[in-house]
Amino acid sequence: MSRYLGWMAALLILLLSVMLAMHWPGWWWVAAVAAAPSVLGLVDVLQRTSALRRNYPVLAHFRYGLESIGPEIRQYFVQSDLEDAPFSRQQRQLVYRRAKNVMDVVPFGTLRSTYANDYEWINHSLATTDIHDHDFRVAIGAGRAKPYSSSVFNISAMSFGALSANAIRALNEGARRGNFSHDTGEGSISPYHREKGGDLVWEIGSGYFGCRGDDGKFDAERFTANATLEQVRMIEIKLSQGAKPGHGGVLPAAKVSAEIAATRGVPMGLDCVSPSRHSAFSTPLELLQFVSRLRELSGGKPVGFKLAIGHPWEWFGIAKAMHESGLLPDFIVVDGAEGGTGAAPVEFVDHMGVPMNEALMLVHNTLVGLSLREQVKLGAAGKITSAFDIARTIAMGADWCNAGRGFMFSLGCIQSLSCHSDRCPTGIATQDPKRWRHLDVTDKATRVHLYHTNTLRALGELLSAAGLDDPSQLGPEHIVRRISPVEIRSLATLYRFVEPAALLNGNIPEHAVFQQFWAEARADTFQPPARIRALRQSKSR
Repeated sequence: MSRYLGWMAALLILLLSVMLAMHWPGWWWVAAVAAAPSVLGLVDVLQRTSALRRNYPVLAHFRYGLESIGPEIRQYFVQSDLEDAPFSRQQRQLVYRRAKNVMDVVPFGTLRSTYANDYEWINHSLATTDIHDHDFRVAIGAGRAKPYSSSVFNISAMSFGALSANAIRALNEGARRGNFSHDTGEGSISPYHREKGGDLVWEIGSGYFGCRGDDGKFDAERFTANATLEQVRMIEIKLSQGAKPGHGGVLPAAKVSAEIAATRGVPMGLDCVSPSRHSAFSTPLELLQFVSRLRELSGGKPVGFKLAIGHPWEWFGIAKAMHESGLLPDFIVVDGAEGGTGAAPVEFVDHMGVPMNEALMLVHNTLVGLSLREQVKLGAAGKITSAFDIARTIAMGADWCNAGRGFMFSLGCIQSLSCHSDRCPTGIATQDPKRWRHLDVTDKATRVHLYHTNTLRALGELLSAAGLDDPSQLGPEHIVRRISPVEIRSLATLYRFVEPAALLNGNIPEHAVFQQFWAEARADTFQPPARIRALRQSKSR
């Protein structure tokens, strides 16, 4: 009977308070309060959808209440400063401090165990350098009609729709002040992207938002109208996204307002789902022809693509098409599986796609092996928040880094994990005007700018301490990792790196992925090699 204790207590208090109220009217207030759980318990017992509520009337709701605030309890009271789920308190606090331009130093020493496996550091130099300008730049599209000088740290793809109007305004104004770029995400160029005038990287996904015909396919005329805007500095074709590769984009129906529906050209009130594949091309060679076509339509602006690495033969097919056709993207952005998203199935978030480090090295090594690395610039994204994150990623082969959630923290994101619900408490990832109107654009734009500035200043200090002058000088030999309590290795010796032109000379690297899939990959198809197709037909492997 203890299961019914809460309900029985409420009924008893209700009965006693009614009896006492006959003599002392003030007890009616107690009766009214006791009536609520009494009625709730009756509903619990009579309903048939939840066995828990029938077995534990009234008490079950305490469990539901505690469960609903579980993430907040864990984040504020349980998690350690270094527990990154998905971002640690230390990572978030660093962004907050740099965005507010307050002291970002720490006292007493590191919280990390320097003798734990996977601990990493940059070796310093006794011959330090003096770096006076931390505005580090990368030239993208050199030799094109309209090349772009990009910062080494930029805002990753986040669409209007996933983010609110004021969040987009603040990000773009921060980018304008700091002279870095703001990726639109695949949700098209909204009026809020245009309002402040910051540099834009226009991302085009499989839904072709912003360059979409009435049939949902690519429309060259509409593309040209947007691509030739002065504010649009580069065009990025989204092949896949790290957090949900092969799934397409998903904007929950709750966020598809009339404004977003009009901007994207989709029905209001329904989930806005981008197809999982493009209709404008179907082979590696056709992809590169599409890249070339967009470059021509844009008037010579840099055009590239973003991808999360999946089946290695598909990437190898693209690389072979580049070599065989001579059609090159100006840049490639490698999106790691640890990347963020507003909404995606848990299986995709947790178990789909290659993490950034391995994906970046595969793309970098392939381009080096084909002697194309100097012609194609590489960006990378995947949980980047600090100057060390940038330095490490560039050392592994990137030319620049993008960050999405890092810049969301600079706006004031508290990692409430409610991006998909339209109830973001900070007004960032919501389309509810009652919430996003309280996000002050001027103040948050300042924070975005300061976070970028202070992070690059910290990067400059790291480079100076390492005896370097520019991030481009970083290589895997500069990053050291502990692999056991008694052994450390530089990333240059820990990982396999391909020699320049090795693939052209027929010297297939001693690496399992290259050994198994390079020879069979084809420039005219994304389909798996015959050997792989045969394996799919049988469990006898």
